[in-house]
Amino acid sequence: MTYFQGKTVWLTGASSGIGLAMAQQLAAAGAHLILTSRRSDALEQVRKELAHPERHQVLALDLSQPELAAQTAEQALGDQVIDILINNAGVSQRSLILETDMTVYRQLMEIDYFGVIALTKLVLPRMVERRAGQIVTVSSVAGKVGTKLRSGYNGAKFGVIGFMDALRAEMAQYGLIVTSILPGFINTQVAHNSLTGDGSALGHEDPDNAGGISAEECARKSLAAIAKGKAEVVVGSGMSKLAPFLQRFFPGLVRKIVANR
Repeated sequence: MTYFQGKTVWLTGASSGIGLAMAQQLAAAGAHLILTSRRSDALEQVRKELAHPERHQVLALDLSQPELAAQTAEQALGDQVIDILINNAGVSQRSLILETDMTVYRQLMEIDYFGVIALTKLVLPRMVERRAGQIVTVSSVAGKVGTKLRSGYNGAKFGVIGFMDALRAEMAQYGLIVTSILPGFINTQVAHNSLTGDGSALGHEDPDNAGGISAEECARKSLAAIAKGKAEVVVGSGMSKLAPFLQRFFPGLVRKIVANR
């Protein structure tokens, strides 16, 4: 974790779940954090409870409006150097295709896909100029394997993995590091906050996430992969960790499994 000491890390989705666990571990490792989520009061509470709270700053943004969020961030950050951007903010989904409004699909894409692109494009020119920096996006195993009730989430996460692959290829000549993190089932509030067909929050757990690894373990393994400069890493346990491997080598088997779940 000495990799993060003294580095400025911009972390989105920092007020809960994996993002909160990352913030705690990064602060303990000596990073200077820019903490982003929608609510400034929740972020301020997180900041106060981190190691060395005076080193960290709060930047509240609504990533459902990516261009506006990027403009606000540009004004707030000015010429500040960002060593690492961790695109962790996101929202999931629990609804059947037949029952999902188009507005829900658009919201999922705005936050989970276009939000990543907007913030990445904001920090990228300075990183290219310095020939130093790292872009990290927390995607999902759902970006490799499509399952029921997550069609919009799958689409956004598949898309963001493709974006990160293209970014990695383009940034190789500048020496930038591009890392995709693919969590499987993680025991967080992600199911509670997932969008249903009409855009309202699900409001309760599902057994998949409830049986997953802790946010703290996910954050620890994710940060270790970031520090090692990994291109892509799957974090999780059980079937959710195996799913991308099975999808690659036994796609027919995976189709049967997800159809029968």
